[in-house]
Amino acid sequence: MKHGAIVFAAAMALSACAHLRPAAPADDPADPHRSSVASASAMDSRRDIVLAVANPLAPPATHAGSSVLGYVPSANYGVGQRAASTLAALKRTYGWQEVTGWPVKALDLYCIVLTPAPGMPRAALLKALAADARVRLAQPLQDYSVYADPPRQDAHHYNDPYADLQRGFVETDAALAHNLSQGAEVDVAIVDTGVDLTHPDLRGRIRDTRNLVDADRAAFDRDNHGTEVAGVIAADADNHQGIVGMAPKARLSIYKACWYPPSPGAGARCNTFTLAKALAAVIDTDTRIINLSLGGPADPLLDQLLARLLEQGRIVITAMPPDGNAAGFPDRAPGVIVVRSSNASRAPPGVLSAPGNDILTTQPDGGYDFTSGSSMAAAHVSGIAALLLAMAPGLDARSMHDLLLQSSRLSDGTLQVNAASAVARLRNEEKAAP
Repeated sequence: MKHGAIVFAAAMALSACAHLRPAAPADDPADPHRSSVASASAMDSRRDIVLAVANPLAPPATHAGSSVLGYVPSANYGVGQRAASTLAALKRTYGWQEVTGWPVKALDLYCIVLTPAPGMPRAALLKALAADARVRLAQPLQDYSVYADPPRQDAHHYNDPYADLQRGFVETDAALAHNLSQGAEVDVAIVDTGVDLTHPDLRGRIRDTRNLVDADRAAFDRDNHGTEVAGVIAADADNHQGIVGMAPKARLSIYKACWYPPSPGAGARCNTFTLAKALAAVIDTDTRIINLSLGGPADPLLDQLLARLLEQGRIVITAMPPDGNAAGFPDRAPGVIVVRSSNASRAPPGVLSAPGNDILTTQPDGGYDFTSGSSMAAAHVSGIAALLLAMAPGLDARSMHDLLLQSSRLSDGTLQVNAASAVARLRNEEKAAP
């Protein structure tokens, strides 16, 4: 009983992760998120396991002498008595070391990341857990990465207005599209690295932030990839600063689920733990557009959360893997809009093409530079989706995909999305509707 109480108390500290909030300073010892999120980068995908048990929470009894253990109000959803007891019993059976834990309210689960006991092979433990009726899910902790080409070594660092150098903005006729829509009042969730929250082209566009990796605010602002994606989607317009976003009036919610390892030149990475927490947090919002400029292997837990988002009518836009094999998370999920960087080859059926090479966008420390990758292509499509959703809030993912595909236009011999054509086609369809 004493051990179950300890598990319960620890899980309650983790439950605060269920709410959007700005990242806490790295040196704040009172931050309740510090212990649970600071270890994400130290997890080992070659060793660790994600395990989930049922976490049903019932209302507290009202008769005299009753206990509220096992009930947490929705605002503080954490671990229930059943989940705590199950985990304690499982730990006694298998002797693992728990790294961290977190509730997944949308699926009525409580998940932990664990390290197998010394001498216990991960494969053997996974097999045993799969056969244990107390376990709802057991899988390897997996790594994910954002898709971006290495930065050009000779690229110049721009910090002046260069809207005419924005290849994607120009090729998709975004300025013309802005005569009809700028994406006003549309919310876009970016699940990625952190973003430079002080960038003059972004600070007016960011609605809220959530750090699922650590409590390091300085690292959050230094992250390149998320800053690049955010600038393509919604950099401010007519502010005498740098560039213009595809949807300059859209509002951004930033979910940091990826981070940069300390090794020089390493790309950003994510894992099951951080991505699951980010997707679960998005489920608790009403944001319609989710940009996932990242990917990796298929993942049972992430697949369930993504399916829930799609069931809720969210529009999920993701980047095509660099090898063109859309067979993992999140690109293989039916209903997800997959985007590749435009090139001379024919796109796979249903895949959209958008500018992704030599894209001028925002960089940390208030800068601007060129970058490449299907991540940027997906960001262009997320921005156009915001323009369309501002005009027709009832658009669903299938209608959005078909509209973007049917309105694509040739640019330098390549068929790719076109913002002006898409908004014009939508306006004409609305006029023709009875």
